[in-house]
Amino acid sequence: MLQKIVIRVKHNCQKCQSKSLMIAAMSTGVNSVALEGEKKDEVVIIGEQVDAAGITSLLRKKVGHASLVLVDEIK
Repeated sequence: MLQKIVIRVKHNCQKCQSKSLMIAAMSTGVNSVALEGEKKDEVVIIGEQVDAAGITSLLRKKVGHASLVLVDEIK
């Protein structure tokens, strides 16, 4: 069962964007990671059995303000 997870992260610079992508990509079960949204402030993660709360917590510690927006099942 694939999941789509959207996490809104406040990025201050380009380095913060790449850091948040790297943190999300290193998590277990992740198939793809992308930045979306008008300001490229949403990290979209697609994968199987991904710990959404754990990734959000890591992003808060390493990058800055992060909030979990959506966890949805892809059929």
